Amino acid sequence: MNKQLSSLFLLLLIVLPLQAIELNVRDLGAKGDGKHLDHVAINRAIDSCVAQGGGRVVVPSGRYLCGSIRLKSHVELHLEAGATIVAAPASMKAYDESEPFEGPEYQDGGHTYFHNSLIWADGQTNIAITGQGMIDGEGLTRKDTERAGQVQGGSIGTGDKAVALKCCRQVLLRDFTIFRGGHFGVIITGCELVNIDNLTIDTNRDGIDIDCCKFVSVTNSKINTPHDDALVLKSSYALKKPVACEEVMISNCLVTGYKLGTLLDGTRQPEKVNWVCGRIKLGTESNGGYRNITITNCTCLWSSGLAFEEVDQGRMENITVSNITMEHVHHYPIYVTTGCRNRGPRERKDISYGGNIQLSNIIATDVDSLAGIILTGMPGTPLRNISLSNIYIQYRGGGGESLSQKTYREQGTNYPEPRWAGPTPAYGLFARHVDGLQLHGLTFETQRPDYRHAVILDDVQQQEITQLKAPVWGKASKIMIVN
Repeated sequence: MNKQLSSLFLLLLIVLPLQAIELNVRDLGAKGDGKHLDHVAINRAIDSCVAQGGGRVVVPSGRYLCGSIRLKSHVELHLEAGATIVAAPASMKAYDESEPFEGPEYQDGGHTYFHNSLIWADGQTNIAITGQGMIDGEGLTRKDTERAGQVQGGSIGTGDKAVALKCCRQVLLRDFTIFRGGHFGVIITGCELVNIDNLTIDTNRDGIDIDCCKFVSVTNSKINTPHDDALVLKSSYALKKPVACEEVMISNCLVTGYKLGTLLDGTRQPEKVNWVCGRIKLGTESNGGYRNITITNCTCLWSSGLAFEEVDQGRMENITVSNITMEHVHHYPIYVTTGCRNRGPRERKDISYGGNIQLSNIIATDVDSLAGIILTGMPGTPLRNISLSNIYIQYRGGGGESLSQKTYREQGTNYPEPRWAGPTPAYGLFARHVDGLQLHGLTFETQRPDYRHAVILDDVQQQEITQLKAPVWGKASKIMIVN
């Protein structure tokens, strides 16, 4: 090749990079008949794709009974319309053993082990799951069954997560559906540069858990979780050190708590009220804290309210929530708390902290009477700089006068769930241990008379309240200040 042609060839390589390969799993032995185990063929396709520099592994229409699928760097697993990956039952022993975990487990087994999942990746770069197909976790367990001290690495032969990614970079999850996702539909831990877009999840435990991650966006997704949380940020001790969950954006999402499967089939049947369902939440695992979180333009139906919980010695700060619509809300509309559960190494001396939190432009209707908005810090370590503005909440009402005299428990070491604390003495808003509270344009209404105070401020410093509209009955006060 002469010098001129050689230069032209090199120029073409720069301008027109070599096209990534595309492999069809049926060409490597997958049956897609719902009877034969196909994960071996799918893993063979992934390995072949990696060996050739990366590309797309295509799963065409069919039902693919599978154990563990190992996603690897520079591979896109593409589920075509009509393709369903079905989780094999535990009796087929098709799942990888969960990896060893040395040292104390301060977090649940579902947060500790990843390899015993339907689709998993550990330490990979530039990975994707895309397409209009489905992941059906029929054979997955929804229980947190993984514990150290059982078979090697804690494995007991079950799969308990639909998609589990640990310490990965450049991740794309787009367009597919998860039905019955096991303990977690999607869990990503210690990952960076993650884009989750246009997923539909109808599952029996958590929908999406984002743990100890950085630079993450979750957009345009619909998540139905009648028995647990829908969209959760966490910062557990799964990486054996406190790691913040930070730089996360959640927008244009729908979360619900309908009966399992009824979001997908279109019937949207209300489920019996569970202890929690379908909510957007920070916590409870919170060793590393949360920082620079934006949640906007989301709708919550037949679900629990928004919950922001820092109880494991981390820092929860710079949180912005806006443009949220909620209807048929269980137990409470908004909950922000710190506590000292301290689920981590005993030698840690950090104190849980929450500050610089803004919530605005929120509408919530048909809200349970159990509790109003709850904002609680700790004695000597208050929440700082909390702002609520342009918020309308319609409560069901019905609280008796005796509840207005109730002593509401300190969070302390308790599990941070308002249901266990019982009714608040204020039907609209209860705030305690807060330094810097701005309330602007809050409107509370009730479907029935409620004889509790509308607002209670207990050990709240530097408060500013404007345009508060809230009815009161009997001996109740619009604003009760307790020092």
